Amino acid sequence: MLTIAVLLAVVSLAYANGANDNFKGVATLLGSGTTKFSGALAWATITTLMGSVTAILLAGQLIKAFKGKGLVDESLVADPTYVAAVAMGAACTVLLATWLGMPVSTTHAMIGALIGSGLAAASSINAAILVDKLLKPLIISPFIAIAATMLVYPALKYSRKKLGITEETCICVGSEVKEVVPIYSSADIVLERVEHWGMTTGTTACCNNRYAGRLFGIEAAAALDKLHFLSAGIVSFARGLNDTPKIAALLLVAPAFSGFSACVAVGLVIALGGLLSARRVAETMSQKITKMNHGQGFTANVLAGIIIIGASKLGMPVSTTHVSCGALFGIGTITGEARWKTISSILVAWVTTLPLGGLLGYGSFLLLQSN
Repeated sequence: MLTIAVLLAVVSLAYANGANDNFKGVATLLGSGTTKFSGALAWATITTLMGSVTAILLAGQLIKAFKGKGLVDESLVADPTYVAAVAMGAACTVLLATWLGMPVSTTHAMIGALIGSGLAAASSINAAILVDKLLKPLIISPFIAIAATMLVYPALKYSRKKLGITEETCICVGSEVKEVVPIYSSADIVLERVEHWGMTTGTTACCNNRYAGRLFGIEAAAALDKLHFLSAGIVSFARGLNDTPKIAALLLVAPAFSGFSACVAVGLVIALGGLLSARRVAETMSQKITKMNHGQGFTANVLAGIIIIGASKLGMPVSTTHVSCGALFGIGTITGEARWKTISSILVAWVTTLPLGGLLGYGSFLLLQSN
Protein backbone atom coordinates (compact mmCIF):
# COMPACT_ATOMS: atom_id res chain seq x y z
CA MET A 1 0.00 0.00 0.00
CA LEU A 2 2.81 2.40 0.86
CA THR A 3 4.52 1.60 -2.43
CA ILE A 4 1.37 2.69 -4.27
CA ALA A 5 1.32 5.89 -2.20
CA VAL A 6 4.93 6.55 -3.19
CA LEU A 7 4.17 6.01 -6.88
CA LEU A 8 1.12 8.30 -6.82
CA ALA A 9 2.97 11.00 -4.89
CA VAL A 10 6.02 10.93 -7.19
CA VAL A 11 3.80 10.98 -10.29
CA SER A 12 1.99 14.01 -8.86
CA LEU A 13 5.29 15.75 -8.20
CA ALA A 14 6.59 14.99 -11.72
CA TYR A 15 3.34 16.30 -13.24
CA ALA A 16 3.51 19.46 -11.11
CA ASN A 17 7.13 19.97 -12.14
CA GLY A 18 6.23 19.75 -15.82
CA ALA A 19 3.29 22.11 -15.44
CA ASN A 20 5.36 24.73 -13.61
CA ASP A 21 8.75 24.32 -15.27
CA ASN A 22 8.47 22.99 -18.82
CA PHE A 23 7.77 26.31 -20.48
CA LYS A 24 10.51 28.26 -18.72
CA GLY A 25 13.18 27.42 -21.26
CA VAL A 26 11.06 28.55 -24.22
CA ALA A 27 9.31 31.54 -22.60
CA THR A 28 11.54 33.95 -24.53
CA LEU A 29 10.40 32.40 -27.84
CA LEU A 30 6.81 33.38 -27.07
CA GLY A 31 7.67 36.64 -25.31
CA SER A 32 9.72 37.94 -28.24
CA GLY A 33 7.18 36.79 -30.84
CA THR A 34 9.56 34.26 -32.39
CA THR A 35 6.87 31.56 -32.34
CA LYS A 36 3.38 30.87 -31.01
CA PHE A 37 2.46 29.08 -27.79
CA SER A 38 1.89 25.69 -29.44
CA GLY A 39 5.24 25.75 -31.25
CA ALA A 40 7.13 26.80 -28.14
CA LEU A 41 5.41 24.14 -26.02
CA ALA A 42 6.15 21.36 -28.53
CA TRP A 43 9.83 22.34 -28.66
CA ALA A 44 10.00 22.49 -24.85
CA THR A 45 8.42 19.04 -24.51
CA ILE A 46 10.78 17.36 -26.97
CA THR A 47 13.97 18.88 -25.60
CA THR A 48 13.00 18.46 -21.94
CA LEU A 49 12.29 14.78 -22.52
CA MET A 50 15.68 14.39 -24.19
CA GLY A 51 17.29 15.92 -21.09
CA SER A 52 15.32 13.57 -18.84
CA VAL A 53 16.56 10.48 -20.68
CA THR A 54 20.13 11.77 -20.67
CA ALA A 55 19.97 12.59 -16.96
CA ILE A 56 20.93 9.11 -15.80
CA LEU A 57 24.24 9.33 -17.68
CA LEU A 58 25.41 12.71 -16.37
CA ALA A 59 23.58 13.51 -13.16
CA GLY A 60 24.17 10.62 -10.76
CA GLN A 61 25.22 13.00 -7.99
CA LEU A 62 21.79 14.65 -8.00
CA ILE A 63 20.04 11.31 -7.53
CA LYS A 64 22.18 10.68 -4.46
CA ALA A 65 21.56 14.19 -3.08
CA PHE A 66 17.79 14.01 -3.37
CA LYS A 67 17.37 10.61 -1.80
CA GLY A 68 17.98 12.57 1.39
CA LYS A 69 21.07 10.54 2.25
CA GLY A 70 23.21 12.41 4.77
CA LEU A 71 20.58 15.12 5.26
CA VAL A 72 18.29 13.06 7.49
CA ASP A 73 18.75 9.88 9.52
CA GLU A 74 19.92 6.95 7.40
CA SER A 75 16.90 4.83 8.36
CA LEU A 76 14.53 7.26 6.63
CA VAL A 77 16.15 7.18 3.20
CA ALA A 78 14.50 3.88 2.27
CA ASP A 79 11.31 4.44 4.32
CA PRO A 80 8.31 4.53 1.93
CA THR A 81 6.32 6.71 4.35
CA TYR A 82 9.06 9.33 4.40
CA VAL A 83 9.55 9.25 0.62
CA ALA A 84 5.82 9.53 -0.07
CA ALA A 85 5.53 12.44 2.38
CA VAL A 86 8.39 14.29 0.67
CA ALA A 87 6.79 13.83 -2.76
CA MET A 88 3.33 14.82 -1.52
CA GLY A 89 4.56 17.93 0.26
CA ALA A 90 6.58 19.12 -2.72
CA ALA A 91 3.84 18.27 -5.23
CA CYS A 92 1.16 20.22 -3.35
CA THR A 93 3.48 23.22 -3.08
CA VAL A 94 4.30 23.31 -6.80
CA LEU A 95 0.70 22.63 -7.89
CA LEU A 96 -0.51 25.56 -5.78
CA ALA A 97 2.10 27.85 -7.34
CA THR A 98 1.15 26.63 -10.82
CA TRP A 99 -2.51 27.39 -10.19
CA LEU A 100 -1.49 30.92 -9.17
CA GLY A 101 0.70 31.26 -12.28
CA MET A 102 3.87 31.67 -10.22
CA PRO A 103 7.13 30.12 -11.49
CA VAL A 104 8.68 28.50 -8.41
CA SER A 105 11.49 26.08 -7.73
CA THR A 106 10.61 22.40 -7.48
CA THR A 107 14.05 21.99 -5.90
CA HIS A 108 13.16 24.39 -3.08
CA ALA A 109 9.83 22.64 -2.56
CA MET A 110 11.62 19.27 -2.34
CA ILE A 111 14.24 20.53 0.10
CA GLY A 112 11.50 21.97 2.30
CA ALA A 113 9.60 18.67 2.15
CA LEU A 114 12.76 16.66 2.91
CA ILE A 115 13.31 18.75 6.04
CA GLY A 116 9.66 18.92 7.13
CA SER A 117 9.07 15.20 6.70
CA GLY A 118 12.33 14.48 8.49
CA LEU A 119 11.33 16.63 11.46
CA ALA A 120 7.94 14.91 11.60
CA ALA A 121 9.81 11.59 11.77
CA ALA A 122 11.89 12.95 14.69
CA SER A 123 15.04 12.88 12.55
CA SER A 124 18.06 15.08 13.03
CA ILE A 125 18.91 17.43 10.12
CA ASN A 126 22.51 17.68 8.92
CA ALA A 127 22.92 21.46 8.76
CA ALA A 128 26.29 21.30 6.98
CA ILE A 129 24.90 19.32 4.03
CA LEU A 130 21.74 21.44 3.97
CA VAL A 131 23.66 24.71 3.71
CA ASP A 132 26.76 23.77 1.70
CA LYS A 133 25.41 21.17 -0.72
CA LEU A 134 21.81 22.33 -1.21
CA LEU A 135 20.99 25.90 -0.16
CA LYS A 136 24.13 27.73 -1.28
CA PRO A 137 23.86 26.75 -4.97
CA LEU A 138 20.15 27.58 -4.96
CA ILE A 139 20.62 31.02 -3.42
CA ILE A 140 23.67 32.00 -5.47
CA SER A 141 22.47 30.82 -8.90
CA PRO A 142 19.88 33.57 -9.64
CA PHE A 143 22.41 36.28 -8.76
CA ILE A 144 24.93 34.66 -11.11
CA ALA A 145 22.29 34.66 -13.87
CA ILE A 146 21.36 38.31 -13.27
CA ALA A 147 24.98 39.46 -13.19
CA ALA A 148 25.97 37.42 -16.25
CA THR A 149 23.06 38.76 -18.28
CA MET A 150 23.74 42.38 -17.32
CA LEU A 151 27.39 41.98 -18.32
CA VAL A 152 27.02 39.93 -21.49
CA TYR A 153 23.98 41.54 -23.14
CA PRO A 154 25.52 45.05 -23.49
CA ALA A 155 28.64 43.45 -25.00
CA LEU A 156 26.58 41.51 -27.53
CA LYS A 157 24.53 44.60 -28.36
CA TYR A 158 27.70 46.62 -28.94
CA SER A 159 29.13 43.87 -31.16
CA ARG A 160 25.91 43.73 -33.18
CA LYS A 161 26.07 47.43 -33.92
CA LYS A 162 29.75 47.25 -34.83
CA LEU A 163 28.98 44.49 -37.32
CA GLY A 164 26.42 46.72 -39.01
CA ILE A 165 23.34 44.79 -37.93
CA THR A 166 20.60 47.31 -37.21
CA GLU A 167 17.33 46.97 -35.34
CA GLU A 168 14.07 47.62 -37.18
CA THR A 169 10.93 48.84 -35.43
CA CYS A 170 7.66 48.45 -37.28
CA ILE A 171 4.54 50.58 -37.03
CA CYS A 172 1.25 48.75 -36.41
CA VAL A 173 -1.84 50.35 -37.97
CA GLY A 174 -5.34 49.00 -37.48
CA SER A 175 -8.62 49.28 -35.63
CA GLU A 176 -9.20 48.58 -31.97
CA VAL A 177 -12.28 48.40 -29.79
CA LYS A 178 -12.58 50.36 -26.55
CA GLU A 179 -15.35 50.50 -23.98
CA VAL A 180 -16.57 54.00 -23.13
CA VAL A 181 -19.29 55.54 -20.95
CA PRO A 182 -21.56 57.89 -22.99
CA ILE A 183 -21.67 61.52 -21.83
CA TYR A 184 -24.56 62.36 -19.48
CA SER A 185 -25.23 58.69 -18.90
CA SER A 186 -26.25 57.31 -15.55
CA ALA A 187 -24.24 54.73 -13.70
CA ASP A 188 -26.78 52.10 -14.74
CA ILE A 189 -26.11 52.44 -18.48
CA VAL A 190 -24.04 49.65 -20.00
CA LEU A 191 -20.67 50.59 -21.50
CA GLU A 192 -20.62 51.16 -25.26
CA ARG A 193 -18.07 49.43 -27.48
CA VAL A 194 -16.48 51.93 -29.91
CA GLU A 195 -14.19 50.96 -32.79
CA HIS A 196 -11.61 53.45 -34.05
CA TRP A 197 -8.33 53.51 -35.95
CA GLY A 198 -5.04 53.65 -34.14
CA MET A 199 -1.29 53.51 -34.72
CA THR A 200 1.35 52.15 -32.33
CA THR A 201 5.01 51.28 -32.33
CA GLY A 202 6.83 48.66 -30.33
CA THR A 203 6.54 44.95 -29.75
CA THR A 204 3.26 43.05 -29.81
CA ALA A 205 2.31 39.56 -30.85
CA CYS A 206 2.19 40.62 -34.52
CA CYS A 207 4.57 43.56 -34.58
CA ASN A 208 8.05 42.86 -33.28
CA ASN A 209 11.44 44.46 -33.44
CA ARG A 210 13.60 42.65 -35.98
CA TYR A 211 17.24 42.82 -37.02
CA ALA A 212 18.33 43.90 -40.48
CA GLY A 213 21.69 43.12 -42.05
CA ARG A 214 23.88 40.15 -42.96
CA LEU A 215 26.69 38.43 -41.13
CA PHE A 216 29.08 36.26 -43.15
CA GLY A 217 26.49 36.31 -45.94
CA ILE A 218 23.66 35.07 -43.71
CA GLU A 219 20.56 37.16 -43.03
CA ALA A 220 20.78 38.28 -39.41
CA ALA A 221 17.09 37.93 -38.49
CA ALA A 222 16.75 34.38 -39.84
CA ALA A 223 20.01 33.25 -38.22
CA LEU A 224 19.01 34.74 -34.87
CA ASP A 225 15.65 32.96 -34.94
CA LYS A 226 17.38 29.62 -35.48
CA LEU A 227 19.91 30.34 -32.73
CA HIS A 228 17.09 31.45 -30.44
CA PHE A 229 15.30 28.13 -30.94
CA LEU A 230 18.56 26.31 -30.33
CA SER A 231 19.24 28.22 -27.11
CA ALA A 232 15.68 27.57 -25.86
CA GLY A 233 16.16 23.89 -26.59
CA ILE A 234 19.42 23.92 -24.66
CA VAL A 235 17.74 25.44 -21.59
CA SER A 236 14.86 22.95 -21.76
CA PHE A 237 17.30 20.08 -22.21
CA ALA A 238 19.29 21.36 -19.23
CA ARG A 239 16.10 21.59 -17.17
CA GLY A 240 15.23 17.97 -17.90
CA LEU A 241 18.81 17.01 -17.11
CA ASN A 242 18.81 18.88 -13.79
CA ASP A 243 15.27 18.26 -12.49
CA THR A 244 14.51 14.67 -13.51
CA PRO A 245 17.07 12.97 -11.20
CA LYS A 246 15.80 14.94 -8.21
CA ILE A 247 12.33 13.46 -8.61
CA ALA A 248 13.53 10.06 -9.84
CA ALA A 249 15.56 9.72 -6.63
CA LEU A 250 12.30 9.39 -4.68
CA LEU A 251 11.03 6.65 -6.98
CA LEU A 252 13.99 4.39 -6.26
CA VAL A 253 12.39 3.27 -3.00
CA ALA A 254 10.09 1.13 -5.19
CA PRO A 255 12.04 -2.07 -5.97
CA ALA A 256 10.68 -2.25 -9.53
CA PHE A 257 12.63 0.87 -10.57
CA SER A 258 16.30 1.33 -11.42
CA GLY A 259 17.94 4.71 -11.87
CA PHE A 260 17.41 4.63 -15.64
CA SER A 261 13.81 3.44 -15.62
CA ALA A 262 12.95 5.96 -12.88
CA CYS A 263 14.39 8.82 -14.96
CA VAL A 264 12.49 7.69 -18.07
CA ALA A 265 9.18 7.31 -16.18
CA VAL A 266 9.56 10.69 -14.46
CA GLY A 267 10.57 12.32 -17.75
CA LEU A 268 7.40 11.10 -19.46
CA VAL A 269 5.15 12.41 -16.67
CA ILE A 270 7.01 15.75 -16.66
CA ALA A 271 6.31 16.03 -20.39
CA LEU A 272 2.62 15.28 -19.82
CA GLY A 273 2.35 17.93 -17.09
CA GLY A 274 3.86 20.53 -19.38
CA LEU A 275 1.57 19.65 -22.29
CA LEU A 276 -1.63 19.85 -20.22
CA SER A 277 -1.05 22.53 -17.59
CA ALA A 278 1.76 24.93 -18.55
CA ARG A 279 -0.24 27.91 -19.81
CA ARG A 280 -0.55 30.02 -16.64
CA VAL A 281 3.14 29.97 -15.81
CA ALA A 282 3.90 30.42 -19.53
CA GLU A 283 1.99 33.70 -19.56
CA THR A 284 3.85 34.97 -16.51
CA MET A 285 7.28 34.04 -17.83
CA SER A 286 6.80 35.25 -21.39
CA GLN A 287 4.64 38.34 -20.97
CA LYS A 288 4.65 39.65 -17.42
CA ILE A 289 8.31 39.84 -16.32
CA THR A 290 9.77 42.07 -19.04
CA LYS A 291 9.39 43.04 -22.67
CA MET A 292 12.05 41.45 -24.82
CA ASN A 293 13.20 41.20 -28.40
CA HIS A 294 14.83 38.29 -30.17
CA GLY A 295 18.39 39.17 -29.19
CA GLN A 296 17.52 39.67 -25.53
CA GLY A 297 15.66 36.37 -25.36
CA PHE A 298 18.54 34.58 -27.05
CA THR A 299 21.06 36.04 -24.59
CA ALA A 300 18.98 35.07 -21.55
CA ASN A 301 18.57 31.49 -22.81
CA VAL A 302 22.22 30.92 -23.66
CA LEU A 303 23.44 32.10 -20.27
CA ALA A 304 20.75 30.14 -18.39
CA GLY A 305 21.65 26.98 -20.30
CA ILE A 306 25.36 27.34 -19.56
CA ILE A 307 24.73 27.84 -15.84
CA ILE A 308 22.24 24.96 -15.51
CA ILE A 309 24.27 22.40 -17.50
CA GLY A 310 27.45 23.33 -15.66
CA ALA A 311 25.69 22.90 -12.32
CA SER A 312 24.27 19.52 -13.34
CA LYS A 313 27.72 18.29 -14.33
CA LEU A 314 29.08 19.35 -10.93
CA GLY A 315 26.17 17.75 -9.06
CA MET A 316 24.94 21.15 -7.82
CA PRO A 317 21.13 21.28 -7.45
CA VAL A 318 20.51 24.77 -8.83
CA SER A 319 16.97 25.85 -9.58
CA THR A 320 16.21 26.13 -13.29
CA THR A 321 13.41 28.49 -12.32
CA HIS A 322 15.73 30.85 -10.46
CA VAL A 323 18.33 30.78 -13.22
CA SER A 324 15.85 31.33 -16.07
CA CYS A 325 13.95 34.03 -14.20
CA GLY A 326 17.21 35.60 -13.02
CA ALA A 327 18.33 35.98 -16.63
CA LEU A 328 15.03 37.68 -17.50
CA PHE A 329 15.31 39.93 -14.44
CA GLY A 330 18.75 40.94 -15.68
CA ILE A 331 17.44 41.72 -19.18
CA GLY A 332 14.55 43.76 -17.79
CA THR A 333 16.83 45.69 -15.45
CA ILE A 334 19.34 46.68 -18.11
CA THR A 335 16.69 47.59 -20.71
CA GLY A 336 14.46 49.41 -18.21
CA GLU A 337 11.49 47.23 -19.22
CA ALA A 338 11.27 45.12 -16.05
CA ARG A 339 7.79 44.81 -14.57
CA TRP A 340 8.67 45.06 -10.92
CA LYS A 341 5.20 44.28 -9.57
CA THR A 342 5.32 40.84 -11.18
CA ILE A 343 8.95 40.33 -10.19
CA SER A 344 8.09 41.21 -6.56
CA SER A 345 5.29 38.63 -6.57
CA ILE A 346 7.66 36.00 -7.94
CA LEU A 347 10.26 36.79 -5.27
CA VAL A 348 7.62 36.42 -2.54
CA ALA A 349 6.66 33.04 -4.02
CA TRP A 350 10.33 32.01 -3.99
CA VAL A 351 10.78 32.96 -0.33
CA THR A 352 7.68 31.04 0.75
CA THR A 353 8.29 27.89 -1.33
CA LEU A 354 10.73 26.18 1.03
CA PRO A 355 8.81 26.76 4.29
CA LEU A 356 5.51 25.83 2.64
CA GLY A 357 7.09 22.64 1.31
CA GLY A 358 8.33 21.95 4.83
CA LEU A 359 4.91 22.42 6.40
CA LEU A 360 3.17 20.28 3.81
CA GLY A 361 5.88 17.60 4.08
CA TYR A 362 5.47 17.59 7.86
CA GLY A 363 1.70 17.25 7.58
CA SER A 364 1.93 14.59 4.86
CA PHE A 365 4.20 12.41 7.01
CA LEU A 366 1.83 12.60 9.99
CA LEU A 367 -1.13 11.80 7.73
CA LEU A 368 0.56 8.78 6.14
CA GLN A 369 1.88 7.54 9.46
CA SER A 370 -1.59 7.58 11.01
CA ASN A 371 -3.04 5.35 8.27
